Amino acid sequence: MRKKFFSRSLWVFQAIIILVSEMYITVKADNEKREYVFCEVLAEASSGTVIDGINEETKVPAGTMAKLMTVLLAAESIERGEISLDQELNTSSFANSMQGAQIWLMPNEKITVDELLRSVIIGNANDASAVLAEKIGGTADNFVRLMNDKAAMLGMKNTSFTNFNGYYDDDKQISTAKDMAVLCAELSEYDFLRQYFTCWHDFVRNGQTELVNNNTLVKSYKGILGFKAGYTESSGYFAACGAERDGVRYISVVIGCDDEELAVSEAKRLMDMGFSDYMVFAPPVPDNIPEGISVRGGMERKVPLEYGAVKNIVLPKGAENSISSRVVLTDFLYAPVKKGDKAGEIQFIRGEKMIFSVDICAAGPVEEMSAAKALVIIIKKLLTF
Repeated sequence: MRKKFFSRSLWVFQAIIILVSEMYITVKADNEKREYVFCEVLAEASSGTVIDGINEETKVPAGTMAKLMTVLLAAESIERGEISLDQELNTSSFANSMQGAQIWLMPNEKITVDELLRSVIIGNANDASAVLAEKIGGTADNFVRLMNDKAAMLGMKNTSFTNFNGYYDDDKQISTAKDMAVLCAELSEYDFLRQYFTCWHDFVRNGQTELVNNNTLVKSYKGILGFKAGYTESSGYFAACGAERDGVRYISVVIGCDDEELAVSEAKRLMDMGFSDYMVFAPPVPDNIPEGISVRGGMERKVPLEYGAVKNIVLPKGAENSISSRVVLTDFLYAPVKKGDKAGEIQFIRGEKMIFSVDICAAGPVEEMSAAKALVIIIKKLLTF
C-alpha cells in the first residue's frame, strides 16, 4: 500500500512539474512574441514638415519618452529665471522612493539642476526627474498637468502624460511618432541643452554615480543634437533623434522595435535620407506686390500694405524650380480700415497645388470719412487757397 501511495504521489508531483514548466514556457513565449505597433517619422524641425512616416499618427505607449517633456519644462523654467543650473535642489522622500533607473538620491540630499539634467538626459534617472518635477510644479501631480498643457500648446493632439518619467504606468503614456517629433523639434531650440543631449558618458554626485547614454548616435553621427533612446515593456525599443547640418535640422522618431540596434539604426537611416535627398527652401516673394491699395470712403485714399513671413518649405533636392507664386489682391478696401485687415494673399504653388499662402494686410488704420470731417477738409483747402 505504501508503495502504491508513493508511486501515485510521485506521478502527481511529476505532473505538477510538467504543468508548471509548460506554463513557464508559454508565458515566456508570449513575452518573446509580444508585438508592438511599429511607428516612425522623419520631419524637418523649422517647418514641422513630415517628409516620411509609417503609422506616424497612430497612438502608442510612449513610455520613458515622457522624460523629454520633463526636460523641456525644466529648460523653460531655466530660461524664465525660475531656477538656475547651479541651484541646489533638495531630494524629497517621494523622489527617493522612485524605482527603475536612478542615481540613488537619498532623502534631503542636495543636488544641482545641472546634475539633475545630466542624470535625466544621459542616465534616464527617475529619481532625478522627480526632484525637477516637484520643484517646477510644486507637486508631481501639478507638474503632470503642466506637461499636458504644454503638449496641447505645441499641438501634440494625440499625447497624454500620466507621470513625469514614464517608468510607472508606461502603457498610459500615450503619444505618436509625429507628436514626439514636435517635442524634439522644440527641444532643439534650446542650445544649452545640447551639451547634455550629446554627452555619451558622465558622472554625478561627486563621481559616485556613472551615467551612460543609450543613444549611441551621440558618439559618431555628424551634427547630432541628441534626444533619447531606450526601452519600456509597453513601447518596445525606441529612438527619438535629431541632427543639424548647415543650419538644417531633421528629427527622426522610431517606436515599437523588438531590437535596440534596429531602433537606433532606423532613426539614423531616416536622418541620412533627410540630409542626402531633401533641401530646405525659402521661396522668393513676387516683385509685383503694390506698396498700397485704394480705400473707399476713407480719410486717406490709400493705405500701405505689408505681408507676413514666408516660411521655409522642404523639397527634394533640385526641385526648387517647381515652386511658383502669385499675388491675389482685392481692388480696394472700405473704410474704416484697421491695421492687419486682409487685402489679399501671396500664394505659393507646386504643380497645380497651392502648398501655402501668406496674407497681405493693411499696414495701418484709415478712418472713415464723415460729413463733418469732409467739411473740415473743404474749409482747410479754402483757407489755404
